Amino acid sequence: MARLFGTDGVRGVANRDLTAELALDLAIAAARLLGNAGADRRPVAVVGRDPRASGEFLQAAVTAGLASAGVDVLCGGVLPTPAVAYLTEVLDADLGVMLSASHNPMPDNGIKFFARGGHKLPDEVEDAVEARMRERWQRPIGAAVGRVRDFPAGFNRYVDHLLATLPNPLDGLKVVVDCANGAAFRVAPEVLRRAGANVVEMGVKPDGLNINANCGSTHLTQLQAAVVEHAADAGIAHDGDADRCLAVGADGQVVDGDQILAVLALAMREAGTLISATVVTTVMSNLGFTSAMRREGISVISTTVGDRYVLEAMKTGGYVLGGEQSGHVVLLDHATTGDGVLTALHLLARVAATGKPLAELAGVMTRFPQVLINVTGVDKARVGSSTELAGAVRAAEAALGETGRVLLRPSGTEPMVRVMVEASEKQQAQLVADQLAAVVQSALG
Repeated sequence: MARLFGTDGVRGVANRDLTAELALDLAIAAARLLGNAGADRRPVAVVGRDPRASGEFLQAAVTAGLASAGVDVLCGGVLPTPAVAYLTEVLDADLGVMLSASHNPMPDNGIKFFARGGHKLPDEVEDAVEARMRERWQRPIGAAVGRVRDFPAGFNRYVDHLLATLPNPLDGLKVVVDCANGAAFRVAPEVLRRAGANVVEMGVKPDGLNINANCGSTHLTQLQAAVVEHAADAGIAHDGDADRCLAVGADGQVVDGDQILAVLALAMREAGTLISATVVTTVMSNLGFTSAMRREGISVISTTVGDRYVLEAMKTGGYVLGGEQSGHVVLLDHATTGDGVLTALHLLARVAATGKPLAELAGVMTRFPQVLINVTGVDKARVGSSTELAGAVRAAEAALGETGRVLLRPSGTEPMVRVMVEASEKQQAQLVADQLAAVVQSALG
């Protein structure tokens, strides 16, 4: 039987892969495993969702499952994923549940669980939740069943928390924010305005069907044009559940997650808050980021792809800054998971504090040309054992030397291998990537 949990919760096409029945069973299993509040009170769960239409019935199923297992449920409504994590922590709740498929298309949805303290579940706990789904259990009755109530106050508590982390106001900045018609559609504009920015809104009219539709962090073209049109200082783009942030400079050029990390790393080092002068990122980070950090005397620790693995490394080493090229940034002094709105606040605060354009700040690193080719329909086991491919990779790495690198990464969910090559020149990166993709293609089967 395939593992139910992926790299970020349980995800699939709503009402086909992720059904109401599955959501109910998952919620019951999670409640039984995580909801051990003790004899003095019933366990409590915080539940939030993004605006997808399917989130309505999935939230009902999750809420029913939790309450039937004896958990009191606080329904926060449409909130960013990091808001659910924060509320789980600050309310001392036993667990949190977020219904979202992040940047995925509208037909998809997902379920993410947070343990007490607002932390994502490690693999072994997810496995234990799956195991509980196949067990017999005794249902509570009478006064022992959980109670359900709306919790609109969660919105303001989260907004106040974000503003309390701000090192300086954003007075004088004009910012365009694209909320992807997703979970940040109220939070992000509210926070930026209260922080002092002049805000132009995009993607703030969710109808349950238009989340991530040609907007947000995966579709930056309209934001780039809007920043130039409105003569804004910066643009901010979130994904569907607002746990990531990408940016656009006044010149309309994209500032990716690596560049955001670089700007924040220097700001935190200057403030004396960058523990051990170290940043945690993934193997997908641009070589230009590593080079820039080395030049600035900042160490970089790389993990496998996934913000949960970045977070695990941060907690293990006691580090406070980490993230991914995709815009998942973790500021561990202020959040237990990636938070796009928090990231935007601190990035813009650096712009306001220095008086420098975002593009100039982001220029601390020069992005190496990067070519990514997805080779589909391959037998990943044959690819992994191919001596021909191993030899081709060694030859490519030798040719690139210290001015480039090769990364081959099998997909965790599809018969696909990602071939990524970086080099000082785009033409060389493309040539090497094409050659390696052809070798991978020969392993079709």
